[in-house]
Amino acid sequence: MGDAAWLAERFEAARPRLQRIAQRILGSAAESDDALQESWLRISRADVARVANLEGWLTTVVARVCFDALKWRESRREELTPDDPRRDFVAIAPGERPEEEAVLADSIGAAMLILLEALRPAERVAFVLHDMFDVPFDDIAAIVGTTPDAARQLASRARRRVRGASAGRDTVTQRHDELVRAFLAASRAGNFSALLSLLDPGATLRADAAVMAMGGAAYWQSDRLQAGIEGADAVARTFSSRARAAQPALIDGRPGAVWMHEGELRVEFLFKIVDDRISGIDLVADPAVIAQSVIER
Repeated sequence: MGDAAWLAERFEAARPRLQRIAQRILGSAAESDDALQESWLRISRADVARVANLEGWLTTVVARVCFDALKWRESRREELTPDDPRRDFVAIAPGERPEEEAVLADSIGAAMLILLEALRPAERVAFVLHDMFDVPFDDIAAIVGTTPDAARQLASRARRRVRGASAGRDTVTQRHDELVRAFLAASRAGNFSALLSLLDPGATLRADAAVMAMGGAAYWQSDRLQAGIEGADAVARTFSSRARAAQPALIDGRPGAVWMHEGELRVEFLFKIVDDRISGIDLVADPAVIAQSVIER
């Protein structure tokens, strides 16, 4: 067997793992296919005679291609204005095969995919490679162009941002916290499709009288808040590009969010979650209710 045929055989044997790495870094089945095609072009032209660890080297090549793709995506997103609808496309690149993208979202978790989108490229690569695939920090450092200690810090920072939960928090609470954080990130980014994916079809949004009194109808651009906005589509549209100042918090032990103004808690965002989808959001600004709440940030 010639060297080219041997290398192609080894690449195909490693393809399933390389595909999973690319999918988790890029969050798109279609983009991961493109990344593997570009990676093979680079690999097939390289001199592998001196490569001591072929599997590790293949991982490095694929990860570098994905890292470059993330940096390009970020530069494109920064060039677009906040109200440009193409930001959704750049933020979470839609595939040409929706069924495959749905399978990918199920395998990784819709909330996890959206939370990963909030990370900078180097953080995302470090977190995915180390926490999901046990790639050593020495190798990660070479991929993102930093030192092993700095790569360790990148992964640690990403881990805190993605998980955002104390070590003692139970699994359900942590998963619900991830959903809330993903929802807030999608709201700030104006990512309507991401918001929709996290909502139950019959989701509702309501605000109390105190929220309305402080100008809630104008801010949320709806005079139906107190009576209630119903349906995932309507709730997603109401939240799109809003809730920028809301910060994740535990409210009476349940994941939610708060809005602070001049150091004072002004609004609580209370989330109801059923079957890993947000089924209800209540905006509460009543001082008496807030005074009785136990808030952990």
